[in-house]
Amino acid sequence: MKVFVIAGEASGDKLGSALMAGLKTLRPDVSFDGVGGPLMQAEGLISRFPMDELSVMGLAEILPKYRALKARIRQMADAIIETRPDMLITIDSPDFCLRVARLVKAASDIRTVHYVAPTVWAWRPGRAAKMARHIDHVLALFPFEPPYMQAAGMDCDFVGHPVVADHVASDDEAAALGLDGTVVMVLPGSRKGEVSRLSACFGQAVAQIAAAVPDAQFVIPTTAGVYDLVQARVADWSVLVTVLEPGAPSRLAHFKRADVALAASGTVSLELAANGTPMVIAYDMAWLSRIIIGWMLRVDTVTLVNLVSETRVVPEFIGKDCQPGPIADAVLRVLQDPDAQRDAMALTMERLGQGGEAPGLRAARAVLDRLDQSSVDDDQPKGQ
Repeated sequence: MKVFVIAGEASGDKLGSALMAGLKTLRPDVSFDGVGGPLMQAEGLISRFPMDELSVMGLAEILPKYRALKARIRQMADAIIETRPDMLITIDSPDFCLRVARLVKAASDIRTVHYVAPTVWAWRPGRAAKMARHIDHVLALFPFEPPYMQAAGMDCDFVGHPVVADHVASDDEAAALGLDGTVVMVLPGSRKGEVSRLSACFGQAVAQIAAAVPDAQFVIPTTAGVYDLVQARVADWSVLVTVLEPGAPSRLAHFKRADVALAASGTVSLELAANGTPMVIAYDMAWLSRIIIGWMLRVDTVTLVNLVSETRVVPEFIGKDCQPGPIADAVLRVLQDPDAQRDAMALTMERLGQGGEAPGLRAARAVLDRLDQSSVDDDQPKGQ
């Protein structure tokens, strides 16, 4: 069995490696071709070119590399059509991956699978119909996504979110940090643009929290791409903050130890939920983006814990509401009543697959089951 798989960034590499491991468990004869990072390569993929070439975000960053990316899209499509794998699996990175799938479908009947459903439930619902023209099967991370994909004409299976397979520190590991008092984790984003926009607001909110909670200690975990920027920005804050280096061994223990978190909107809310850490979510964007997204948004909350648990217990401050005073007040309220979020966080993790089959294996099983079913359907005489 031959599988061509493409991932374009670190999160996709993680998803891809787990899926590959699952496929090897269920189909020991499987072989892989395509593009991926170090985790996928550890599972046996020889990447046709460095995955980092595809890890480009933002119009300003993409424009200088547009011609090179376009050539890579054509190169991948040609390679897939030539080698005729049993299936093509593209992982997230829709701007690249779905263009490859479109070219492949235009020239062949190769089965196409896309891992990570587009957020059509939040905005731009028309993306599902466009995607259905060249994608046969979608692997969804959230349990409420399959109906949207199926309505557009694609097979879709909820396969669990990778956060449920992540290691969580124990209470003993958290206690071993030796941190007394109230620990507040601050997460201003994993991208430079996010840190730049949010750091001043978060810094002022932290100052107000510190004034109200004298024993508070503030910790910021970072990633390699923003560590230097975070260091520079917090130097202007009026409160002492501990900035953890990327990959710090104590990162997971700090997540477990934190009494509350102030976090930028994103999947980090699920990591906090996995650790049982109550949170306040805040996010801001450029004024034009505020207007466009506000006009297109189809949900009343962007916080994943709220969406998955079907509650609104996590306070959020988005766009023009991202102001230091209200944010600080919300953090203080959460500190006074942290249990208000506990049930919603536990329900979120349960609904995302915690305690069940590992997402990678579940995704592999869904891929193979749908492939087998499509083969049966193809063998059926017309009209049956």
